[in-house]
Amino acid sequence: MRKLIYVIISGVFFLAGCYDRKPEKSHLINPVPFYQVKLEDKFWYPRLKTQSEVLVPFAFEKTQNAVENLRRTGNFLKGIPDELPFAHRYLSSDLYKVMEGAAYILMLEQNKSLEVKMDSIIQIIGDAQKEDGYLYVAHTVGVKDRYDPWGGAGMGDKPYSFVLHSHELYNMGHMYEAAVAYYQATGKRNWLDIAEKNARHINKVFFEGNENYNDGKPVHQAPGHEEIELGLIKLFRVTGDSLYLNMAKKFLDIRGVTYNPEGKGVMSATYSQQHLPVAQQREPVGHAVRAAYLYSAMAEVQSLLKTDEYTEALNSIWQNIMDTRMHITGGLGAVHGIEGFGAEYELPNAGAYNETCASVGNVFFNFRMFLLTGDARYIDVAEVALYNNSLAGVSMSGNNFHYVNPLEFDGENPYNFGNPGRSPWFSTACCPTNIARLIPQVSGMAYTYDENNIYTGLYMGSATSIPVKGSNVNIRQITKYPFEGNVRFEISPDKPTRFIMNLRIPTWSGKQFVPGELYSYLNNAESLVVIKINGEKIKLKIKDGFARINRRWEKGDIVELSLPITVKYNTSIDLVEENRNRVAITRGPLVYCAEEIDNGDAVLNFAVAEPSSTSEIRENIFSEGELANIVQVSVPVIHITSEGKAESSLKLVPYFAWNNRGQGSMAVWLPQSSSVNNETRMIAGNDKVTLHQVIVSCSAQNTSEMEISSKIPQENAEPQWVSCPTDENPWVEIPCNPEQEVQSFSVYWHDNGTDCLVPEEWELEFRSGNTWQPFQIYATDHYSTFKKQFNMVHPAAPLNCSALKLKMKPKPGKLAGIQSIRIDYTR
Repeated sequence: MRKLIYVIISGVFFLAGCYDRKPEKSHLINPVPFYQVKLEDKFWYPRLKTQSEVLVPFAFEKTQNAVENLRRTGNFLKGIPDELPFAHRYLSSDLYKVMEGAAYILMLEQNKSLEVKMDSIIQIIGDAQKEDGYLYVAHTVGVKDRYDPWGGAGMGDKPYSFVLHSHELYNMGHMYEAAVAYYQATGKRNWLDIAEKNARHINKVFFEGNENYNDGKPVHQAPGHEEIELGLIKLFRVTGDSLYLNMAKKFLDIRGVTYNPEGKGVMSATYSQQHLPVAQQREPVGHAVRAAYLYSAMAEVQSLLKTDEYTEALNSIWQNIMDTRMHITGGLGAVHGIEGFGAEYELPNAGAYNETCASVGNVFFNFRMFLLTGDARYIDVAEVALYNNSLAGVSMSGNNFHYVNPLEFDGENPYNFGNPGRSPWFSTACCPTNIARLIPQVSGMAYTYDENNIYTGLYMGSATSIPVKGSNVNIRQITKYPFEGNVRFEISPDKPTRFIMNLRIPTWSGKQFVPGELYSYLNNAESLVVIKINGEKIKLKIKDGFARINRRWEKGDIVELSLPITVKYNTSIDLVEENRNRVAITRGPLVYCAEEIDNGDAVLNFAVAEPSSTSEIRENIFSEGELANIVQVSVPVIHITSEGKAESSLKLVPYFAWNNRGQGSMAVWLPQSSSVNNETRMIAGNDKVTLHQVIVSCSAQNTSEMEISSKIPQENAEPQWVSCPTDENPWVEIPCNPEQEVQSFSVYWHDNGTDCLVPEEWELEFRSGNTWQPFQIYATDHYSTFKKQFNMVHPAAPLNCSALKLKMKPKPGKLAGIQSIRIDYTR
């Protein structure tokens, strides 16, 4: 059996005005590492197999361009003639996340070919690193000159000159996490040495000064995208070197102090949480993924240092999220344009953004808050974010993904970065790669402990051994959670030992689905939770969300926990306008949604009727297909048809499972029957088609008007516009409503595989007054040229204009063609 290298430092610094003190012993809640938890259940274990057999190999294939970029960079440094890499700010980070997920797989099972693959890529990464430790493709080889160095998609004109958006430190944070994981998996230092070399380089450049960077002065600026803080903490945990924890603390404490961006959209101070020092921040703002990573780092640094300087900030931010800004699915960052937090109670359904990465960050943040406080409500939130928004980010097959996670879908809207459904990949692939590293770690949230306590976190069929009071306590957990609420623990310490067994009693088993003021059960009567020890029912003593059982445990003790998993009807606070007169269905920790494929009509044509008895709610387990072993529920509804209203039933599936069986409408929040009338009937698909007069540079079809539509073109449909053979730089001008703010622009290219192909490249301009100006796209957008889907971009800052101009460069000797164009406006 492979020896696993893992050092957990239970350490603390007393700062007293100094960052460089040695750690002292302190009491911490420690997670049992995921590789010391054997999964034995039918929910997570199959996903782990899919991760190993499908998701990670597929993701490696999709990130091969990042490997090639690094290989070319290494050749450049060695003087070997080769084509130069292309400039990209964060492509390497996607590769690092896939490799982190692969390292976790290696911890769980030996795979020699995977280890050889990892070693070969690590050698390429090492070759791409400069002698002084710097590692960033574009600045190393000079291809940054091909792009505008400034703005939301800029990387500066030299190393570390624009860390607000360059992602130089973000990339390294992900590399640190992956390098630590590979060291833990194999004991090899090859990648860890590369990571430490870079970390020491960054420490010198940012906090001491290096003559080769920034004119020798310390950069002393926090990165625009948080992540390096979390990577540095992992370097500290595995090496015990206090330098890395001190660096993480410094990066936190200079945020909002040494640099404050001035601008709008992605250039605003709030976008990257640089509007105030972190200890003074009181509500979540800006880009949701960045924010969640920041709050995670604050919680973990505070836990390790045993300081309370971030307590007020963390508590206030968390409470504000729970009371005003989290979707019931655990999704964060409801607003398009900044992928982030909007105003309080701004929680749209069809228009929700809820990036998959943000929910992954929500899991990380809340689990760290639990480790900091010992309060179970944080695990309750992590659980909801994990089972609903995060898992919705990957298909059951493991090779199709959601970047955006709306709570309502009309069946046509290309919500998922130009796709009206799951996509096999994205030009910005942070979400698939984040899922690749999250799923193997889930079992690491099942058990935690300290010197007197064992805590149960996420429930799953599993087995582990936990050291408590000089005894190794072997625990086996048997359950069909999350579909069933019975959880059985077989507890066998190697000698009789007194300790406190803490069983989490989830918020959803009480009067509401999640903590906070946003959501409550329509019938909020608490359900009965039962615990038995060796067959005898005990009285519950609950503290901080845990049922505490303090006794002398002996080999063979049995604990049985019964949680009431039943269908619940949820309402939201009236301040959430889109959810007024609507209900959402939950069952245990799972949010359910209705899909058109199960119900034969647009789902908002059904209004939920409160059942007169539980017998009206039916449950069914899928026996085969993509949703095999998943519980489907049916609830009584009023079906609104063109002929009137009729009693019926509506089938729902877990939100994480939607869009796995074909395209169609979907909704989480459904109308209540008491609020509908005959005029609420929707048209299935809800297509929005308008004709617009367009101006074109030249057209092979004499085009003068074009459909602006949300409808996906039919297979082999004729194009609406085709360029002229003589026009090398064709363009199409589309009028806009200057009174409305442009949210996104999408184009569906025509490609017949012969004479008319997707263009080589394209871009937009917008007209303000009589002047045409460049359309600055959002930081993570690209002018993509995917076939058979909409290619979508968003403005980098709020934009009102009278027209947009789509400029194209056709492939040599070919025509460019357009099937459809879509312009979305902010509501």
